[in-house]
Amino acid sequence: MLRNCLVIAVEGTHASGKTTLTHALAAYYRERGVHVACVPEPARNSPFIEEIVVHGRGEFDLETEVDLFAAQLTNQLRTARQHRMIICDKTVANVLAYAWLVLPGGPDGPHAPVLHAMETFCRAWAHVYDAVYYCCDRFDQHQIGDPYRSKVLDIQPAADRVVRSICATVGQNIYDIPPNMSTGQRVGWIAEQLTALGLDPTAR
Repeated sequence: MLRNCLVIAVEGTHASGKTTLTHALAAYYRERGVHVACVPEPARNSPFIEEIVVHGRGEFDLETEVDLFAAQLTNQLRTARQHRMIICDKTVANVLAYAWLVLPGGPDGPHAPVLHAMETFCRAWAHVYDAVYYCCDRFDQHQIGDPYRSKVLDIQPAADRVVRSICATVGQNIYDIPPNMSTGQRVGWIAEQLTALGLDPTAR
């Protein structure tokens, strides 16, 4: 928890339905009187990512990944101040996983000290998430008008493996959402799981 705010996260690789699910889940609880907000992933609002993806200048570098890591934390902390429940579009462990994938040499490359420091922080931060749900499905990554996935289209299977690996490494417990569900079914399943875990925000 953050400041007595229930913290739920939706994990998975890109194009697994995380963003759609976070908004649907927030709407579900909002309709039930819970003061809830989504915490969006920071990449789509990052000036570093915009420079690389939209304007085609440069490649993923350490500064970009540290900015995303910090923004993920800041967004969660600031949103939790004013809400009873937040639903995060991925965890900081996910940001670290993609940094491993896109930076030269990964965890054994020239940026190893910073990546390992991020890993240590993720391990210390893992308890903040009250429950993390993993989207197991993979949907079509090619979406008209969406340039933000162009740089990661070919790494979805690798991303899935590394995200899971990082979560396990830092002690981030995850619950797999059964595959082939509609968004509504996913929402209902998570709501049942939260109730079973004693985390139902409508009962607080």
